Amino acid sequence: MESAKPWTEGARSKAKAALRLWFAGFADACCLHRVVSLCLKSKKLSIRTGQCFLLNGFIFLGSIFVLKSLVIPTLQWILPENCSQITSQDSCPSSSVLKLYSFLRFGLVQLFYVFWFYPLYIFSFILSTIWYSDIAKHGFAALEGSRSMLEQPSSQNEAVASESKIETEKLVDLGGVMIGIGEQVYSILLLTFFFLEVYALGFVPYIGKPLNFLLLSWMYAYYCFEYKWNFTEVSLDKRLDFFESNWAFFAGFGNPCVLAIFFFSPLVGYGVMAILFPLFVLTATSSRAEQAIFSERRKQRDAGFGRLPIFYVANTLSMWVLGLFSSESQEQPARRSRYRQSSDASDAKKSVHIHYKILQHNISMKAIFVNEPESDEQRDALVCVVQSSSSSMARRDTIVKRSW
Repeated sequence: MESAKPWTEGARSKAKAALRLWFAGFADACCLHRVVSLCLKSKKLSIRTGQCFLLNGFIFLGSIFVLKSLVIPTLQWILPENCSQITSQDSCPSSSVLKLYSFLRFGLVQLFYVFWFYPLYIFSFILSTIWYSDIAKHGFAALEGSRSMLEQPSSQNEAVASESKIETEKLVDLGGVMIGIGEQVYSILLLTFFFLEVYALGFVPYIGKPLNFLLLSWMYAYYCFEYKWNFTEVSLDKRLDFFESNWAFFAGFGNPCVLAIFFFSPLVGYGVMAILFPLFVLTATSSRAEQAIFSERRKQRDAGFGRLPIFYVANTLSMWVLGLFSSESQEQPARRSRYRQSSDASDAKKSVHIHYKILQHNISMKAIFVNEPESDEQRDALVCVVQSSSSSMARRDTIVKRSW
């Protein structure tokens, strides 16, 4: 019992530290006054945020409200579901007619979904994704103040110097660009597999919902901070190390995002999240997560409670997919080299065959001179044959040289 006491005390202290970090992340996500201050500093940010609210709030959620409160009640009044919805009992239709009404009502609602909601969902998703990047960019520029990355340098000398610096960096850092592209591809694969993992764990009985809530919190927290890390050029390995080492903070940061959508239907939840997500992106952009985490750990005098491999499954699957592509890319040069070797071998065989024919021709020509011609006519005919054969041998020699 005494030997287990230090272990329990250590676990209790680490649990308290994790709870403090979770609360720090939750409080950091709820600091929405930062959004107001950033929007007041940037007119472009205010316009883009208003457009996001208009599309996802007024149009998308408004369409759902019109469907639930106006379209479906009207269809139920025109095509009643049962006799209790009809005022006159004498005009109550038969059960087969009621089934037909139900089928027509269901078909009309599905047509409304197919021709309005689903295209609007796709359009809203694509446009909102573009707008989120713009919102994060304008928010980061407003946070930087005078060092706005959206404006060009004021003086011409600074412009020329900055252009030359950019060109030099492009020439020098070409390898870094390729590494950045590889990191982007890996990041897309990682988050895609992580999303599939979150979706699959939601079907696990009993513990599926709590796990889904926790993983969704981490996923939305990573999405929110990814924009800031892209602008500050934080490498992917540092992002993952910082995120998994401070998992409690980011779980707390992502909880308000998930709480707003966890108890709604998928379409309504998407509309609510599409409105709130840019707010949390701006909160993460202006967040000082490193200072908050360092402050909480200094209070606890604790170096940390271990790195939690949140992306282990997604990382394993991503590396497996990248390994498949790399193996295929390595096989293609091997096939090309084998093809070149075979073509070279066939060309060599053709050249050897030509040389063999020329050798046979030379031997036959030598055989002609073995016997001395008896008359002048035979001598003249032999001279013509020799001249024609020598010209043909010269042409063949040229062909052989070109083939080699």
